[in-house]
Amino acid sequence: MTFLNNKYQHMKTNQSIKKRTVLSFILVAFLMSSNAFAQQTVKASDIMKDIKMGKTVSYDNVTITGTLDMTFMNDKLPDLPKKRSWWKNGGSNSVEEQIESSISFTNCTFEDNVYAYFHDEDSEYTFVANFENDVRFTNCTFKGEALFKYSDFEKNADFSGSKFGDRTTFKYAKFDQNVSFANTVFDEDAIFKYSQFRDGVSFNNAKFEDDLDIKYTKVNGEFDIKNMTVADNIDSKYTKINGKGFSKYLLDNRN
Repeated sequence: MTFLNNKYQHMKTNQSIKKRTVLSFILVAFLMSSNAFAQQTVKASDIMKDIKMGKTVSYDNVTITGTLDMTFMNDKLPDLPKKRSWWKNGGSNSVEEQIESSISFTNCTFEDNVYAYFHDEDSEYTFVANFENDVRFTNCTFKGEALFKYSDFEKNADFSGSKFGDRTTFKYAKFDQNVSFANTVFDEDAIFKYSQFRDGVSFNNAKFEDDLDIKYTKVNGEFDIKNMTVADNIDSKYTKINGKGFSKYLLDNRN
């Protein structure tokens, strides 16, 4: 009888060990899986260094912390003439940065502001970044401001699937090749006033939770607004779509 009890206890102990081993394996596998899908953190300042050096910038599934200032305003300000100097001599207050790098962000989260434009009120200088190669911000989340005012995009630009959570502007931006804002979400006012789309643009399934400003905007080529929704107002005064006013374009393409 004692032998049977000992054998039974031994069997229970082995079963308990096996259960603990299986549970430990499951826990390790879960933790490894969680780490695999968790976003790594990258400093905006490190990205800016690569852009400054002309390196290709490509990130997938990362969180970017700190302001991503592609105008490099803080680097340039100390060497610029004071306001009274350029103002008196009739100079320009615009300071432009030519970005030679290809820029690609996919499934990334920007915790802070993203600047391709910034106006410094103290110096009255306006800083702008222009892009000579492809620019991709696909399926990204912008938690701070996303300012691309005055920027020139010489190659393809893709912002599809991204969510803009704060102030967003592409005012005066020029797109030389096709650009996509398909499946984007704009939580605040979206400003495309005076923008130029020279090779078509897609707002297919885009969602504007506030106002959309396309006043004076010019589009040549395809203008895809299928399933686009705007919660509040659309300012389309003087907008031209392939030479037609916005309302006329909608009437001619209602089917």
